Amino acid sequence: MAGYWDGPEGEQCPQRTWLATRVGAAAGLVGAAYRIILLRPGSALAALQTAAADSVTMATLGAVFGLSTCLSAQVREEPEDPLNYFIGGCAAGAVLGVRAHSYFTGTTACLGFGITAALMKIGNKEGWRLTGPPKL
Repeated sequence: MAGYWDGPEGEQCPQRTWLATRVGAAAGLVGAAYRIILLRPGSALAALQTAAADSVTMATLGAVFGLSTCLSAQVREEPEDPLNYFIGGCAAGAVLGVRAHSYFTGTTACLGFGITAALMKIGNKEGWRLTGPPKL
């Protein structure tokens, strides 16, 4: 997500939302490819429908995350607060629950996405690394 962390939070909402939407769509395509390979749909049309539905769902989640994170940073006037990312992740999880027609899915996705997004923000602020050699 190069470019997403550039610049102050709460600004350039359309660009951040578009970037999050593209990342979501790409993740949806990758997930759909695995799903199609593993579950073998009955026809090419069914495979296309699966790929489209998964990609659109993930792109929507990315857009909701990007927009709600940026707007919460503007409304709360605390752009560097990890709570903004929790709010964005929770909003995306709620949309997933609506898509699944399940309160339980929405609640757990809200908490899971929100906590993960907040930890990503905290890690980015503090310089955490997931890969590479350890700092000694």
